[in-house]
Amino acid sequence: MIALLVVSLLTVVAVAIGLLAHFLVSGQKVEYYHGTFKISDLRVNSNSGQYSPYHLKDLREMSENLVDEIFIDSALNKHYIKNQVVRLTPEEDGAKVDVIMVFQFPSAEPREVRKKIHRILNEKIRNTRALSINASSVQVNGCGKRVVPLTVNRIMSGDLAIKAAWPWQASLQHNNIHQCGATLISNTWLVTAAHCFKKKANPSQWTVSFGTTINPPLMKRSIRKIIVHERYHSPAREYDIAVVQFSPRVTFTDDIRRVCLPEASASFQPNSTVYITGFGALFYGGESQNNLREARLKIISDDVCKQPHVYGNDIKSGMICAGYLEGTYDACRGDSGGPLVGKDLKDTWYLIGIVSWGDNCGQKNKPGVYTKVTYYRNWIASKTGL
Repeated sequence: MIALLVVSLLTVVAVAIGLLAHFLVSGQKVEYYHGTFKISDLRVNSNSGQYSPYHLKDLREMSENLVDEIFIDSALNKHYIKNQVVRLTPEEDGAKVDVIMVFQFPSAEPREVRKKIHRILNEKIRNTRALSINASSVQVNGCGKRVVPLTVNRIMSGDLAIKAAWPWQASLQHNNIHQCGATLISNTWLVTAAHCFKKKANPSQWTVSFGTTINPPLMKRSIRKIIVHERYHSPAREYDIAVVQFSPRVTFTDDIRRVCLPEASASFQPNSTVYITGFGALFYGGESQNNLREARLKIISDDVCKQPHVYGNDIKSGMICAGYLEGTYDACRGDSGGPLVGKDLKDTWYLIGIVSWGDNCGQKNKPGVYTKVTYYRNWIASKTGL
């Protein structure tokens, strides 16, 4: 029987802060700090009296979220990258947490900055002391997290996405009119579809907005650079990918966060649950919408999608199909360039596809076809450094 864990009180009883290492990476100084604190008053209901791995996973996530909240809402939010729990030690009345916190500064910072880190933590955590720990295994990520519960709505049925549900969603606008969706992959870069720019490629005429409504936008930025894949040639559907740089950079908040990019070697299995979001039309021939909508889909295998009554030989290596052969739920006009995302077991969201093409919207045997991000992962890195 899996132990039932009830967290009745979260108290911070001790912290350890110590500068571990300094690395010079592309002119950026990365600093690692270590801290410990305790989550207390945990009640265990099991025959063994021990925490199960499931419970430890919950505690790990709770702890990382706590530290995230401290620094995202602080004066150091532009320098804070992420934190990672490196050890959880069950104790009689709770659990001891060891966490690594990662910051990045443009150059060597004065001692005052380090004092500020101490001061911010001390607002939440008391009784500081120094400990040593090896931070060589820490992986800097800090992407793909959302702060609201997952809901299941449908784009073509008109249901709305909840505020902050999809913080990486963006709207690309030409002369202030929505044209395509896009996905935030850093504080200055977006990824979208190449076909969005086949007739309109002047960056000065484009802007990007964030938030769950186009008007009013939560935030708006100017487009600085548009890089379309060199091998994309309309009306062909291959190589339908572009990256877009905007300025000034955004500060990550609950409403605006970047999605994670998968490794080129990652794979996503057929029938896996994925989600699309966008401001597109609710039916074929309709107009884009002011409010963001979402839909839950399933990945469709290449073998199925390449069947003659589906898309046959039109499906190429850099494409992935998602939706339902019976139709109904699908992307539509105005959703192009937007994200197809999926989450892992840690509730971290990854960009799997980019809305690319499809016959009509939501028709039987005609699911949506998406640019496969893993196929173009190295190209994205070559253009953005991400």
